[in-house]
Amino acid sequence: MTAPRFVPIPPEAAAAPRVNGHARVAYPPPPAPHAAAVPVDYAVVRQLQARVTETLTRILADSANVTAAHRRETAARIGREVMADYVVAMAHAGQPVSPATEQALLDAVVAGMFGAGRLQRLLDDPKVTNVHIIGCDQVLLHHADGSRSRGEPVADSDDELIGMLQVLAMRVAATERQLSESNPELDMQLPDGSRMTVLYKVSPRPVVYIRKHSLFTATLEELRDRWGMIDLLLYRFLTKALDAGANIMIAGLAASGKTTLLRALARTIPAGEPYITLEESRELGLHETVHPGDENWVISLESLQGHGEYDANGKRRGEKTLHDMMPITQRLGVRRVIVGETRGREIVPMLRAMTVSRGAMCTIHSRQAREVMDSIVQLACSYGNDIGAEQALRMAAQGIDLIVYTSVVDERAIGGGEHRFVSHVIEVGGMRDGRVVTTTVFGPGADGRAVPRHLPERIRDDLMDVGYDPRELIAYIEAGPHNRGSWTRELHTKRVRS
Repeated sequence: MTAPRFVPIPPEAAAAPRVNGHARVAYPPPPAPHAAAVPVDYAVVRQLQARVTETLTRILADSANVTAAHRRETAARIGREVMADYVVAMAHAGQPVSPATEQALLDAVVAGMFGAGRLQRLLDDPKVTNVHIIGCDQVLLHHADGSRSRGEPVADSDDELIGMLQVLAMRVAATERQLSESNPELDMQLPDGSRMTVLYKVSPRPVVYIRKHSLFTATLEELRDRWGMIDLLLYRFLTKALDAGANIMIAGLAASGKTTLLRALARTIPAGEPYITLEESRELGLHETVHPGDENWVISLESLQGHGEYDANGKRRGEKTLHDMMPITQRLGVRRVIVGETRGREIVPMLRAMTVSRGAMCTIHSRQAREVMDSIVQLACSYGNDIGAEQALRMAAQGIDLIVYTSVVDERAIGGGEHRFVSHVIEVGGMRDGRVVTTTVFGPGADGRAVPRHLPERIRDDLMDVGYDPRELIAYIEAGPHNRGSWTRELHTKRVRS
């Protein structure tokens, strides 16, 4: 049975009891156990895992240079043996264990040792898109159809949850991460590519948010043909702009598809061309090959958290930020630098890199397309007293060629769907009379999706050099109110948009 859709303010909210000033919302309970979700006794899992760990440690004690694959394979074999002994013992005790329960227990043991522990089930469930966790037992699941439901507890206590997250941070993260009283925040990539953010000590109970990337491997062609994020005109323009070496900034609200579009665009870069990715915590995954045997020359750099005492500059020993690493990228002999997300002081070295490089890309949060420059200035002014608003604007006007704005229309609360699409492509043309000159090459059409509006000027010659003639947009521009671009599917929304 499909869970009822979540409605933020239910009709009966006025009369409903309130908790902390909020009306109670009756979330659907966790789904009843079935063949694909067998109940697991985690007290038994802990006992079995302890036996497997003890045996594994003894067997590998004298082995040198043990690979992770060999360790996991050995643990899986030991786990099957330990599980077989447990099943026999339970049968003798008159409590037979079903094959489904046996497999669920074994999966939980392996997940605890090599995966994400009790979070692994949520990562493996394709119907779950995002997860909010407050404490060990408040679990809110966001589903692909827009509904929400309560999930099973992910630990028996808050302390157990923190312990699991601390082990996960040390074992799974590509670079060492720490969750402690001195480091109460954690941002890291999970084994399946999902992004996990944790808050500890600064809130009454531990807070965990897991964002799953459902379109992690989506290509630009799939965003065009399957997901309707761009049309053929945008596809041709953006790929040719990237070929021409245009510096592209992708802007939009959170969860509007910025990272998905950036990742798909980056995958159109020729496989033999080295380039650099810079991220606070890896989530682009561009350094990983999609198919075995593929060539990949991506240099993936990730910030380091740092530990110990603070130095005179307010940094921990060993800490490396995106701001610290940006200068070295100009000495690695690559043309392109891609920053997964600019949300702080790294915006200044990013803009500086754009002024001396070609084909760079990054993302930035902004509420509206016309506010992107304001967002850049706000971040740049946090760099320090030596960067003012006017200088930040000049750097942006000099370094950025195109701003691509992604919009999201979320009508799930009123029974509609969730739509993500490109609504603007804005060319940045330098400064004139103290103002940034821009040209809206693509702007919102009747339904909000981007359609051709004006011909590009700054990058026109560069586009011609790579075989793209912007004049193919003229017929659409001259269509006026009948301009629908080349979108092949209607955008079905509840609200009427003028």
